[in-house]
Amino acid sequence: MQGVKTLNTKSIPLVNAYCDDVLASHDAVALAQLIDKKEISPQETISAAIERAKKVNPHLNAITEEMYSDAVERMPSSGLMYGVPSFIKDNEAVKGFPTLHGSAALKNTPAEHSSDFFRQFESLGLATIGKSTLPEFGLTATTESTFLGETKNPWNTAFSSGGSSGGSAALVAAGVVPIAHGNDGGGSIRIPAACCGLVGLKPTRGRLRPMEGTDLLPINLVNQGVLTRTVRDTATFLYGAELHHANPDLPPIGHVQGEGKKPLKIAFFINGPEHVLTDSDCGHAVRKAASLCESLGHDVEEIPFPFDHNLGDDFLIYWSMLAFGIHYASKQVVGQAVDKSKLEPFTKAMSRYYLTQCYKTPGAIRRLKQFQATYQHFFDNVDVILSPVLGHPPPKLSYLVSKDINLENTLERLRRFVPFTGIQNVSGGPAVSLPVGMSQTGLPVGVQFASAPGNDKTLLELAFGLEQTGAFLAGDDKINKVVGF
Repeated sequence: MQGVKTLNTKSIPLVNAYCDDVLASHDAVALAQLIDKKEISPQETISAAIERAKKVNPHLNAITEEMYSDAVERMPSSGLMYGVPSFIKDNEAVKGFPTLHGSAALKNTPAEHSSDFFRQFESLGLATIGKSTLPEFGLTATTESTFLGETKNPWNTAFSSGGSSGGSAALVAAGVVPIAHGNDGGGSIRIPAACCGLVGLKPTRGRLRPMEGTDLLPINLVNQGVLTRTVRDTATFLYGAELHHANPDLPPIGHVQGEGKKPLKIAFFINGPEHVLTDSDCGHAVRKAASLCESLGHDVEEIPFPFDHNLGDDFLIYWSMLAFGIHYASKQVVGQAVDKSKLEPFTKAMSRYYLTQCYKTPGAIRRLKQFQATYQHFFDNVDVILSPVLGHPPPKLSYLVSKDINLENTLERLRRFVPFTGIQNVSGGPAVSLPVGMSQTGLPVGVQFASAPGNDKTLLELAFGLEQTGAFLAGDDKINKVVGF
């Protein structure tokens, strides 16, 4: 087996683990098929992924917990992705391993039981070989902290992999595993998917088992999901998860395996709320995606930003309330006490910010719930809304965090970087980031397709059609050609 290579193409440090072992550049479905045919074994796929992880992680810093020694013994006995190696984000409980939420403030205590979602995740037959990095409690859009350091983007290690599921995204993009867990409370699947050139779908709220405790919040923003290199891996995961547990209040997705037959009406916009202008690379990707949709027979029209321009302000108040809860009521929020002295500067700063804004909480929650109730009506005349995922391509490391934090400056940078993704967390509707472009600096650029709650199937069918055009970075192995050996 060849080792990891840190390539210097035009002075860009690229990191990947693609090589000629049993994993090759197969997606999860292909590996599962090879295992089912007994052409390769689960033991071989797990061993190869562990070797890739050992070689890549010193360059990317994407793993918090190595679960290598008993990975084969812990592996489920069956499932649609039986024997495929994967990672779980380190904010889900796995029996026998600590859950640190990316924080030095929690005790390193093994979990007594696995979460409901992890059991659903394992029902696919996935072999979990480790836990992936996140910023403390998933509170920001880049996977950086004083506790764990910086998780780097495989396309260029000077840049962010996004957040908060940045560790999983980096590992999938670098070829360590074909699929990894993420969850999304403000874009935390879609943001790193866009940064790392992956498929990242945030399902409809309640589609998958919730993160423990989040269903007790006034508005549950957090949704479970996965990051993959192909649409069929995401679709197959959702189908398998639905076989384990289907929400009776939502229409079933079923096993989506290709493009839908019905032409869709798609509205797109490029710029965000007032005073937020999208970078030209991201805007170009949206127009490219719109053109591709037209070529597939869909009806596409451009619209102005259709949502309340003040939605982001209310979202920020609610988000800072969660940081305040972690700071002062952690047992209720994360299930255990925290050492306040060890919390990250950003968490403390957000908690202090909430103290200045807390009197606005009732109004903010009321307006967010009103938006949640009326979001469905945005789709009375269209099937899908297309937009950028990000306001600009991935930033350099340290751009969104610093030890001596200036919160006002950081929040302004976050507003410009992620002005779009929180909309679907409030609404509960599904949204998917698809990798259709590259920035002028050689970094991936994603676009977002969103639909009404329950319409996950529509997004998967549309994504299949777009993938078949060859436009995706991972389509036709383009990621291999850019960052491969």
